[in-house]
Amino acid sequence: MTQAFTQQTTFSEPQGRAQLPTLPSGWPIGSYESYSEAQRAVDHLAGTDFPITDVTIVGVEPILVERIAGRMGWSKVLTSSALSGAMFGVFLGLVLSLLNPGAGLVPIIVGLVGGIGFNLLFGALGYASSKNKRGFISQSQLVARRYDVLAQPRNAEKGRALLADLAARSAFTH
Repeated sequence: MTQAFTQQTTFSEPQGRAQLPTLPSGWPIGSYESYSEAQRAVDHLAGTDFPITDVTIVGVEPILVERIAGRMGWSKVLTSSALSGAMFGVFLGLVLSLLNPGAGLVPIIVGLVGGIGFNLLFGALGYASSKNKRGFISQSQLVARRYDVLAQPRNAEKGRALLADLAARSAFTH
């Protein structure tokens, strides 16, 4: 049996040796357009006496989606660098002031100025070294066209019946 996102070892394998990736096994008992629908189906199975450890959710036809969040320019690079440097510097200054209570606000101010300075320098160098090849900010996400719920053959028919019951109840509530 395969469980998504886990590394299982058997007693015959030496401890510490990573198991190679394998394709999931089982028969399809449901197919859904979104991961949340597949999760809802598995939650339904978990609420019954169904052996939930025999279930796997498989994303079919994975796609990398990159959503553009905005433009990237010198002003945005320097602003975000200064803000993140300020937060790190204040944190570091607070830690140092806790270690030396008699120092007052000096460690916090030094941490703030140092954090801003170093982050501005490294942010500017990083952006300049990319030669402005990427003029936007984005977030990447791996999604699938559909999500199949698989169960081991010994329980597949029972799983299909339970999910068909869920689908029938969902049709009446909408």
